[in-house]
Parts: sequence; structure tokens; C-alpha cells
Amino acid sequence: MADYYELLGVSRTATAEEIKKAYRKKARELHPDANPGDAPAEERFKQVAQAYEVLSDADARARYDRFGEAGVGSAASGPNIGDMFTGGGFGDLFDAFFGGGGGPFGGGARGGPAGPPRGQDLEVVADITFSQAVFGATVPVEVRTALRCEECGGSGTGSGTQPVTCSECNGRGQVQRVRQSLLGQMVTSSACPRCGGLGQVIVTPCPSCKGDGRVITEKTYQVDVPAGVDTGSTLRLTGRGAVGPRGGGAGDLYVHTRVAAHETFTRDGDDLVADLPISMVQAALGTKIMLPTLDGEEEITVPAGTQPGKEFVFRQRGAHRLHGRGRGDMRVRVNVQIPTKLTEFETDLLTKYAQSRGEAVGSGEHGLFSRIKSAFS
Repeated sequence: MADYYELLGVSRTATAEEIKKAYRKKARELHPDANPGDAPAEERFKQVAQAYEVLSDADARARYDRFGEAGVGSAASGPNIGDMFTGGGFGDLFDAFFGGGGGPFGGGARGGPAGPPRGQDLEVVADITFSQAVFGATVPVEVRTALRCEECGGSGTGSGTQPVTCSECNGRGQVQRVRQSLLGQMVTSSACPRCGGLGQVIVTPCPSCKGDGRVITEKTYQVDVPAGVDTGSTLRLTGRGAVGPRGGGAGDLYVHTRVAAHETFTRDGDDLVADLPISMVQAALGTKIMLPTLDGEEEITVPAGTQPGKEFVFRQRGAHRLHGRGRGDMRVRVNVQIPTKLTEFETDLLTKYAQSRGEAVGSGEHGLFSRIKSAFS
């Protein structure tokens, strides 16, 4: 039978969702209802279904990746006679008989014990300031993780003792099972249930880690946060995750950034945006205002007659670009504020100003409709 991944048209690193999507597409194409009387299509449909049955199950997929069809037991149909000269080729047929877990002639399993498993990947959220996100910084993050046991050095054994060879698999880390097939007896291999595929068991466990070779504790890491990150950015720290049991390698640590709000600026991609509040008199007559920025104070000249929403752009004064060179811009928008309470003196001044411009103000009736009304009075 052809390789399961090839049957579904996916790579060996495909995700579960990609495998599911590929299977649905193949199943629709090859379903007997869509190909009435087409025996090759029906056979292909069965093969695709069998491939999906194995690859959709995480444990079965892991065994298949390691041992091929021999590693998935009854989920595999056994070598097809036609595959001697097509499909899998003679090399695959040879492996089915003599490789990975033996064959009908009782051969031994290839390779030795699987070795200690890798540790888990971990995730943590790093809270950083707005300025740290824009310019970058080194920040501490604390994570609860598994570290190698100092007392036993990660071996999991008590002082002065050593692991012993597993009696069930004789140190191979695998056990063989015989099953019947069309070609006779087939011998398949799987991880030893007693030692977990390690080939050794611990008789006298370390008192500190209880034989696991690692201890759970809090660990603080200093994380280099690059300039330009934002809330939701993820940093991967290779080898900073939990260590595996009994000397297994460490997983990775994924740090998700969460950026605090700033009192003046907001982010628009790599640009920094701020509102500049000014009075209507400042907008009309013009002014100069000192604006605190992340790079220090910036003097902004507001020309006379500036309208609400006017935007001043300062090039290369925004956030550093995370995946590129340079910085974004700083954009300052004018926000003209209208007073809601006036003194009697201020009201008088504004009324005279309006009269000098011929503008109707106050609560009286003005404009076209008032003139029409007065014409009929």
C-alpha cells in the first residue's frame, strides 16, 4: 500500500486540520456514489479511508511515523501483492518483512529504545509598558515549569543506584506481537508498556523527584523583547520549556506580550497617534505647544486658522518596525475644544465678535425664518 501521507496528498508535518481537509476532498472525489462501477476508484477510496483512520489518531500516527504500517496493527491491511512491483516498491516490501518489528520469519526490531521523551512546551504572558513595546527591552517572566532534578542529575534513580534492564522487553524498549495475515504470521512492534519504550526501569527512585528525573518549580527568565512588538505578539524561546522525564530534552517557551495603554499615544500599526487639544482661540490665532513624546518634548507650531482634525505628521518618530527597518510615523491630530461655560465678560466679548462678523448668536430667532415671520407681523 502506498504511503498514507501520499495517499492523502499531505506532507509528513501536516497538521490534524490539514489531514482532515485533505481526506474530505479525496473522499468526495473517490466515493463510490461519484464513481459508479469504477473498481479502481473504490479501492482507492478504501485506501484513503484507511490512511485517514491512522493519521487522524495522534497515537496511531506516531506509531506509523516510526514503524510504518507494522506499527499500526490491525489498522493496516498488510502488504498488497500488487505492491511488489508498483506503489510502495520492493524496498517497502523488504521493510514489511524484515524491518521495523520483524516479519513472518521472526526478525528482531530495528533500532534500540526510544529514549526519554521531550518535555512540554509552555506559554506565559509578559506585561510590558508602551515604551518597552516601541523601543524594545529585557523583561523578566516567571513560569511554573519542570526542571532537571539536581539530586539525581535527571536520571530519576536514588543515590548509588542505576536503572535496570526492563524484564518485559529485555532492554529493547519494544514488545512484539504476532498476528495472522494473508501472508501468514506477521510480527509487529510497539513501545513496551512497562518501561514506556526506554528499555530500563527504576527500582530505587530518587526521593526528591520520585523517579521522574525532574521537579516542578517557579523559574524566572530574562526575555529580550524586540522593538516594535504589540499586544498579541509571540516570542519563542527554544529549550526554555519543561524538561522531559529522566533526562529528556526541554520543550520551548512561548511568551505572549500584553502592552499597557499609554496616557497620550495609541498604536496604528507602526504609527503612534495622539490628540492635541487646543482652544478655539488658539486654533483661530495660532500657537506653539510643547507635546511630551516617547522621544522627549516636541514643539508643535499650530498655524492661525487651523481646523479641527488637522494632522501633523512627524516622520520616523513612531514605533520601530518589528519585521523591517526604520520606524513608523508620529501623527498628532488637532482637537479643538469648545468651552461649555462662559463668564459674563467672555460672553460679551464673543457676542461683539459675532456682531462684527454679522453672525447670529444667542437664543433669539435669527435667519431666514425669523425674517419671514417679521414680514407678516
